[in-house]
Amino acid sequence: MNALLIYPEWPDTYWSFKHALPFEGKRSAYPPLGLLTVAPLLPRHWKKRLVDTNIRQLTDADLRWADVALLSGMLVHKQDLIRILARCRARGLRTVIGGPVASSVEELPRYADHVVIGEAEDLMAELAADLERGTAKPVYKASQLPGLDRTPLPDLSLINPRYYSAMAIQYSRGCPFNCEFCDIIEIYGRRPRTKSPTQVLAELDQLYDRRWRGSVFIVDDNFIGNKRKVKELLPAVADWNRRHGRPFNFFTEASLNLADDTELLSMMKDACFTRVFLGIETPVEASLKEAQKMQNTRRSLVESVRRIQSYGLEVMAGFIVGFDNDPEDVFDRQVEFITESTIPLAMVGLLLALPGTQLYRRLLKEGRIIHESRGDNMDLHLNFIPRMNPQRLVEGYRSILQRIYQPEAYYERVLRFLERYKPHYHRRRSASDYLALARSILRQGVLGEARSSYWKFFIQAATRYRHAFDTAITLAVMGHHFQTLTRMLCSAPLPEPVSS
Repeated sequence: MNALLIYPEWPDTYWSFKHALPFEGKRSAYPPLGLLTVAPLLPRHWKKRLVDTNIRQLTDADLRWADVALLSGMLVHKQDLIRILARCRARGLRTVIGGPVASSVEELPRYADHVVIGEAEDLMAELAADLERGTAKPVYKASQLPGLDRTPLPDLSLINPRYYSAMAIQYSRGCPFNCEFCDIIEIYGRRPRTKSPTQVLAELDQLYDRRWRGSVFIVDDNFIGNKRKVKELLPAVADWNRRHGRPFNFFTEASLNLADDTELLSMMKDACFTRVFLGIETPVEASLKEAQKMQNTRRSLVESVRRIQSYGLEVMAGFIVGFDNDPEDVFDRQVEFITESTIPLAMVGLLLALPGTQLYRRLLKEGRIIHESRGDNMDLHLNFIPRMNPQRLVEGYRSILQRIYQPEAYYERVLRFLERYKPHYHRRRSASDYLALARSILRQGVLGEARSSYWKFFIQAATRYRHAFDTAITLAVMGHHFQTLTRMLCSAPLPEPVSS
């Protein structure tokens, strides 16, 4: 059989980095790791082709070639996935859909011939055999969470790495915490499952052999969910990186209790981790308790961030407004915290009641769900009735973005971060680095609307912070993405008021 694996296009969100990628001549931030991992689980005699629609268009020739189309994505991809499914089925092509979206969207059987709910390791052999016999069922659902010792090496032969800003590997699934708004613990469980160090090193070998050099995103939703296992992994990664001349630097997502473990921070530093995304959410402790994000309470959030930064790790962070316990001044408090903590890239979003979460179940019981979420926390159309006046909430949200991504405020925050930033890793510059620098100068310094702010920042970065000049330019380029999205969001018409 000819299996066509299709990944949908990222919508315009903070995570897409669409407005930053052209600076370095890339088309997408990361490859579709889920589909690359599913491919080796299909029969060896099947022919496989992957179309990442972020890289190139899905063509009629692709559809004519295929016997079956396998799609994967997240809730935020729902509309594009439905469009692709309709196109496939219009040509009589059998369709299969899986990935996180399949655990979130109950009506998918209306659009796809076969829906795979859960992780693929225990399901793909049966599904493939049934497809070959013509007896495939409408729904396949995993009965348990598989151990990751069964997860194969991703099939990197299906992509061209040069189109991506970073490569991606997965070390673990699941998170031990119990955040009310989070769907990760509902899909992947609260007992983190990990790969062995041997498996991870095999993935690094594969990337190295494919001549990848540069950033590697460890895509775990909480990399340190099992600290004991991570401490077994990191020395092996550090040793591998040293022996190979440090071809990779790593970034990942983690919980804020990373700040409590200086041994772990040292290990990450030695392994060439350069950035970490933290779910901080809010400086309002009552809202953290409401969200059951207890790991962020009873601590100084600013000091926690600074301790992590002191190990040469740039902190990106997620923030949320819309909790029931948010006070009227929550917008000012969010801006003050982001400014004080010198977090350059702050991903601020509106609270979402995602399907399947504790939050969704609670709000449904309270009669406060308006419609299903689209999975985009920048969507101004709230999918639940908040305690705060909805218009006040949306306007306050936009005011945060306007203040933190106003060019002078953003560049000032980056410079204050660079004052204490001591990078422990300096990789050899590539052609894409010089391309990004040249395009940054042209687009931001010559053609940009905030030219004076840019040049003031550029000169200080080139003189006072030469040790971190590459980081400064990267943050300038990424800031362009955030500033572009902020302008788009703040110029969009406000949605119709909802009943409160």
